[in-house]
Amino acid sequence: QVQLVESGGGLVQPGGSLRLSCAASGNIFNIYGMGWYRQGPGKQREWVGTITRGGRTNYGDSVKGRFTISRDNAKNTAYLQMNSLKYEDTAVYYCSVPIPDGRVYWGQGTQVTVSS
Repeated sequence: QVQLVESGGGLVQPGGSLRLSCAASGNIFNIYGMGWYRQGPGKQREWVGTITRGGRTNYGDSVKGRFTISRDNAKNTAYLQMNSLKYEDTAVYYCSVPIPDGRVYWGQGTQVTVSS
């Protein structure tokens, strides 16, 4: 059983920055990779970006150039650094780990609100 816990959300002004963390219950990010997703008010869940087990990152067009995914294997933690935040980045952010057998583990989410 994989447990994921996000943290670091909060209220930030447009143009500001936040760093989200996703702590895993075990050493899994360098085995399976992980992804960040978000769901804004009244919107469907949206893919934000992914870091593969080899460390390669990919991002959605809406966050490319502003968001960066990284991880610390020693701490079993992945991060989402968010810069130049916009109103439309307001959402609940989730981390996710897909397992080869088809299961997908999700964290509980952390709220990010961009507001002046």
